Amino acid sequence: MASDTDSTNSDEADLALSWSRRWTLGHRILALNLLTLVLVVLSTLYLDVFRNRLTKERTQQTRIETATTAAALAHVPRADWPNVLASVSRTNSDRLRLYGGDGRLVIDSWQLTGPTYELQDPHAQAWTKDAARALDRGFNFLVGAPTLADYTEPKVDRLQAWPEAVRAKEQHRSTTKLRNAPDMTPVITAAVPFDGGVLFATNNDRTFTHAIRRQRAGILIAMAGVIILSALLSIFLARTIVRPMRRLAIAAHRVRLGRSREVRVPRLPSRSDEIGLLARAVSDMSQSLRQRIDNMEAFAADVTHELKNPLASLRSAVEGLERVEGDDLRERLMFIAREDVRRLDRLINDISEAARTDAELARATFDRVDLGPLIEQLVHSWEARRETGDARIAFARPRKDTAAVMGKPDRLARAINNIIDNAISFSPPGGLVEIAAARVGDEVRIRIEDEGPGVPPEAREAIFNRFHSVRPEGEAFGRHSGLGLAIARAIVEGHDGEIDVQDRDDAPSGARFTIRLPAADRE
Repeated sequence: MASDTDSTNSDEADLALSWSRRWTLGHRILALNLLTLVLVVLSTLYLDVFRNRLTKERTQQTRIETATTAAALAHVPRADWPNVLASVSRTNSDRLRLYGGDGRLVIDSWQLTGPTYELQDPHAQAWTKDAARALDRGFNFLVGAPTLADYTEPKVDRLQAWPEAVRAKEQHRSTTKLRNAPDMTPVITAAVPFDGGVLFATNNDRTFTHAIRRQRAGILIAMAGVIILSALLSIFLARTIVRPMRRLAIAAHRVRLGRSREVRVPRLPSRSDEIGLLARAVSDMSQSLRQRIDNMEAFAADVTHELKNPLASLRSAVEGLERVEGDDLRERLMFIAREDVRRLDRLINDISEAARTDAELARATFDRVDLGPLIEQLVHSWEARRETGDARIAFARPRKDTAAVMGKPDRLARAINNIIDNAISFSPPGGLVEIAAARVGDEVRIRIEDEGPGVPPEAREAIFNRFHSVRPEGEAFGRHSGLGLAIARAIVEGHDGEIDVQDRDDAPSGARFTIRLPAADRE
């Protein structure tokens, strides 16, 4: 029957997570954190690659333009060189300087055309430019870009003031260099050997910086979108965690207040993550707790009922002793009182045993137990006490360590002893109680058979209930408390085993009790 704590109503619909598949909470949180991190890394790498490629293209373009200008000068008269340099300077916005073989400045295009670019003073610019430069420095730090030298015009404009120009003259090949203007825009220089000297070009390529910053702005916009998406996903993920957790916390609180019958704990069968496992664990815990409380209440009610009978009989006998005068009647009442006291003592002992069995087994540490010697000792004990009456006991002892289980020896002995006691009680005069233990596959089976009347099919489950007592014919009232078989089942189930009763199929009558316990690993 479904427990009241099992929630099967529509409350679980809004807590379900059908899209999650087999993803655990750890996977989802990790994926969400990695999403932003991976996008940041990819964006940074993309911008770095874009800048490096653009730097290479612009530097190469300046080199080619300078080399082309030098080749053009070689095909025109010397008198036309200033006109050619002025025309190229206006077209490319470069500053072209021609140094002679002695390093002196021969021609400066700016003296012919005026400045074609202007280095900006960062102190005179708006704060937005300062923010952009801060982002530039941060990006350079992230990608580990080399620090560029600052561009400054030499006090004495000679070839020797430009290391790349000196190198070009010495190595007879074109060279380039990249420097930072005061506002962190690039200044590209190119030097090409020409006519014993060097043709030197400089260009403050502000379009380069604008292109990089446009790309970065686009990436920042995309990153803002990713951050917003990540925040929304985080809120959604937190919602999928917090809502069921809050619902479970409320249910646990209501259980703590003793309202377990009113609690409906969502089991979330569609969720295979940790929240689903927790929900089902809490639901099972609530169900187990409720069943335990119900069992305790039922047990208390049964104890009260069972104690009332001998107490009523004892009270009647004690009160009768005050009124009777005959010795025979007085002796009879004293006998009844003594029997009631013994019955109460037996009942209280069995009640105490039944009450502590579950708790004791829950805390117990199991050891390896060979059931052969244990059962043999029980049989010898019965025969020594002479409590079998006319019944006989036969035990087919198994080979050593073939019927070994993990458990508490004293508890297992109590369970088997209670079954033997029951079998002897129902055995006819001269009857035989047969006991056998053997390993069958992964379990050990203990079989206890008697030659009594057997157990009717409709009572085979009820006999294991507490205080259910069917007395053999002729047995004195109160000899059994009705707890023996209940204690035996509790002990067996506490060892992860099972116990049942059937009719014997090898005899005209009799009951066969079978205990199945998990077998211990072979040594």
